[in-house]
Amino acid sequence: MVGGGLGSFIGPVHRMAATLDGEIAFVAGAFGSSAESSRAGGARYGLDPARVYDDWRALFAAERERPDPIDFVAITAPNHVHFPAARAALEAGFAVLSDKPATATLAEALALAEIVAATGRPYGLTYTYTGYAMVRHAREMVRVGTLGAIRKIVVEYEQGWLSRPIEQADDRQAKWRTDPATAGIGGCLGDIGVHAHNLAEFVTGERVIELCAEVSRFGPGRALDDDANVLLRFAGGARGVLISSQISAGARNGIRLRVYGENAGLEWSHENPDRLTLSPLDEPQRVIHAGMPGLSDAARRATRLPTGHPEGLIEAFANIYRDFATSIRSGDAGERALVPGIDEGVRGMTFIDRALRSGAQGGWVAMDMGAE
Repeated sequence: MVGGGLGSFIGPVHRMAATLDGEIAFVAGAFGSSAESSRAGGARYGLDPARVYDDWRALFAAERERPDPIDFVAITAPNHVHFPAARAALEAGFAVLSDKPATATLAEALALAEIVAATGRPYGLTYTYTGYAMVRHAREMVRVGTLGAIRKIVVEYEQGWLSRPIEQADDRQAKWRTDPATAGIGGCLGDIGVHAHNLAEFVTGERVIELCAEVSRFGPGRALDDDANVLLRFAGGARGVLISSQISAGARNGIRLRVYGENAGLEWSHENPDRLTLSPLDEPQRVIHAGMPGLSDAARRATRLPTGHPEGLIEAFANIYRDFATSIRSGDAGERALVPGIDEGVRGMTFIDRALRSGAQGGWVAMDMGAE
């Protein structure tokens, strides 16, 4: 692991998810911005001190020379570390599973795509919500045509924890997320907006081709966005709305997806992640539960418990880790089909870049993939 040391929220989540199914062992890492903080982080995780390194450069150099090196690295550090650490890991011969967004800037994402192609090493992103069983079942329902042609996609991710300028009180999580030097070009858009964008595209298979965004900074003195409202146009003709906010006071972690086709609509909410609501036109509404009979293979593989026993964030994270590990073990890139990769990483950074551009200049902006 790179990052995830003392005070980290996401590092322990990655560790729990990676080791949940007993297929991955957590053996080495560099956990902080100094040798002292890295050693403290390694001690917290109970690792062999010999495999706790001063920084990620030392980690890759030493592990590459070991007879029993790591197989892949999880990057859980703030966004500005994602690109240089991923590049160094890939060039050292290691696979990479990175927290999102892929990089801090679009230029870095485009460069990383070239590095992934040149090295041929597996690369994945933990867009966590794609790991939920009912999200994967929703994807399959859209794919087989249960909803008919997709017409409308509404996705929202609302939080309220940045309603007040807590970064000015030295809140560590708020501080790095609101600082362009560590968060990159996107604030709210980079932290949670990319999740909403990715979830909409993952489930529907539709790709955003144009967007029109209103991007705001409500927090006094903030350099990065903390609220965005985005209109979307999709390649297949569907229209959409994306809401991303961290100043929606009272909202906790409100991720919600609604997809409407010509024959039916479906809805998934993170606060009830083991349920999927299908609403056919002129027919009774159905609530589909995780673990129940008749679910798609993708949903069954992502479920560990009988129906009625809720599974949550750790399990969804663990599904991505398990799929990634399986693909490394087999050498079959096709087995990574449900793990977001560098293409999704570039799309995410393009979405942030275009939303900011639209917000600054007004009007519709093309996604125009592969260009800065």
